Amino acid sequence: MSHPSTPSASSPASAPASAPTSGRHPAQGRLLLLAAVLFISYLCVGMSLPVVPVFVTGRLGLGNAWAGLGVGIAFLATVATRAHAGNLSDRRGAKPAVARGLLFYVAGALVSLFAGLPFLAPWTGFAVLLAGRLLIGLGESLVAVGVIGWGIGLVGPARSGHVLALVGAAIYGALAVGGPIGLALFARFGFAGTMAFGAALPALGLLAIWRLDGVPVHAGAQRPSFWRVVGSIGWHGAVVCLQGIGFAAIGAFFALHFLDRGWGHAGLGLTAFGSGFVLVRVLFGHLPDRVGGLPVAIGSLVVETLGQALIWRADGPVLALAGAFLTGLGCSMIFPAMGREVVRLVQPHLRGAALGGFSAFQDIAYGLTGPLAGLLADRAGYGNVFLVGTGSAGLGLLVALFLRRAQRRDGAGRS
Repeated sequence: MSHPSTPSASSPASAPASAPTSGRHPAQGRLLLLAAVLFISYLCVGMSLPVVPVFVTGRLGLGNAWAGLGVGIAFLATVATRAHAGNLSDRRGAKPAVARGLLFYVAGALVSLFAGLPFLAPWTGFAVLLAGRLLIGLGESLVAVGVIGWGIGLVGPARSGHVLALVGAAIYGALAVGGPIGLALFARFGFAGTMAFGAALPALGLLAIWRLDGVPVHAGAQRPSFWRVVGSIGWHGAVVCLQGIGFAAIGAFFALHFLDRGWGHAGLGLTAFGSGFVLVRVLFGHLPDRVGGLPVAIGSLVVETLGQALIWRADGPVLALAGAFLTGLGCSMIFPAMGREVVRLVQPHLRGAALGGFSAFQDIAYGLTGPLAGLLADRAGYGNVFLVGTGSAGLGLLVALFLRRAQRRDGAGRS
């Protein structure tokens, strides 16, 4: 068996795959339906991102580091479960992975609901909140990996960049509208009411996929260990890890930064980020498949670095929102661009494991940024959190340039 990072020319990973078209919907129609399901269910996550830190620091009266942990622990849970999600998608099928993930979303939102009950002591409420966030993190791991594997199975690996771009547009579109919706629900119905709405949305997703056809699995294929697969795409994962710090900083601390400065429209940070993100996905989602993943990632990291620096140096809400918008523009294509490179490196029966491991690098950024940046915010202010985001995006740019140089060198050696 060939190493997962070096498929042979005759490997199924390098051959054009014919997308299945049987069933009730054509392949593209089913892909769009999956993206809609992902959007609706991911509102469960998007609504909670700005609400959790406000709830933890306000209602529970705990510090910024605990608020960051409340946000980040869900992403840390995805790191711990990406291997399970990828292996489940590869061995049992993408549809069972998505269905289980949606069930965990519902359970996590319902558990989180109890943290907002008024008779609970602050630390008890926080412990309940963490339990709910862990379940939501497990759900996110299963849903994201399952939808990506399901989508690539529908349209073929040659359009993997398109699938990843569409998946990201659904996720960050949900983040863009979820932030202000979550804050509005929080103001009207409190934390428990917001979580009740969050539980209803993935339940709708379950109904939508109930009769949707899945895609076949590669039964009986030899599989190296998950860690061997992850090792073959480690540098690509490092790029998405470093770019993810900027988004995580916006998700956890942008609203608190605005409130600390006395600026209005605190809930628009994720909206500005998500608007830029979705705009690029809609207009330029084809670029990784057309020009290659690394050139797209390099240009995107330059823009993200500028956006984070603008938030850091902003002396008013307009510039800070412009920085969030630029960060969204920059972050938009990095995951699908690098994910396309990952899909090209592995064989089809390892795709779920590879994408699960690849996604885990981004989860690490999301999970660790919250609590660590919270400690920094306590000591140096919220603005310096975005200085860290600036440096991280710049370092990701250097890694992407290194990979591009190695790619060109390998291409020259084969010619």
